[in-house]
Amino acid sequence: MILTLFDVDDTLIYSERRDSRCFAQTYADLYGKPFPTIDWRQYPHVSDTTIFEKVIADHFERPVDPAEVVAFKQLYGERLRALRSQNPHHYQEVPGAARAVAQLLEHPAYAVAVATGGWKQSAEIKMQHVGIPSQHFWVSGADDKYTREEILTEAIEVVKTQAPAIQRVVYIGDAVWDVHTTRNLNLDFVGIRHTHDHEILLNLGATQVLSNFLDFELFIKAVAQATPPQTLANAD
Repeated sequence: MILTLFDVDDTLIYSERRDSRCFAQTYADLYGKPFPTIDWRQYPHVSDTTIFEKVIADHFERPVDPAEVVAFKQLYGERLRALRSQNPHHYQEVPGAARAVAQLLEHPAYAVAVATGGWKQSAEIKMQHVGIPSQHFWVSGADDKYTREEILTEAIEVVKTQAPAIQRVVYIGDAVWDVHTTRNLNLDFVGIRHTHDHEILLNLGATQVLSNFLDFELFIKAVAQATPPQTLANAD
């Protein structure tokens, strides 16, 4: 059995950075300070937990109180739902993603899970909007975790406990940090670039990169051929 472990943003869904701007605006409204940048590469580990904690530390020179994380998550989640209700067409699945996940869930040779740098609640809101049934598989988010390695490791350990027949794990992601994380964990990797700029990941050492999930057989072939990202001279 193969565990297909998915990222969410720009892997299964995309919003043209509207969700990122929602995160930033939620922060600005709650704290009265401008959010520094939604270029997530500027933050350690690229997870909602570390992003939120760093901005709080930079603005207020203090650690985060757990209660304010709960309050931020609640307001952010409400706004994600409201935006999707107001303009549903702005929030799309990466073509073929929902059907591909459904086919994997029906196939006895595959298990499905999600490991995302976002918080679990927001990831589930995003997937629900495009018809990806997150109630049918494990979702690991950045809740109480800092690094993407921790997030992926949690998902793998939980699912392997439930499905001990799993012999391989393939992570499906879209970003530079997904390449670095899977290389660090020596995990097989399939890249998704719905904007068709495959070279972004190929130049970092990914060996399998697709634009979408429309050709399910092509996706399964990429999963079969996936390897951990190669270490290249220009990989960093």
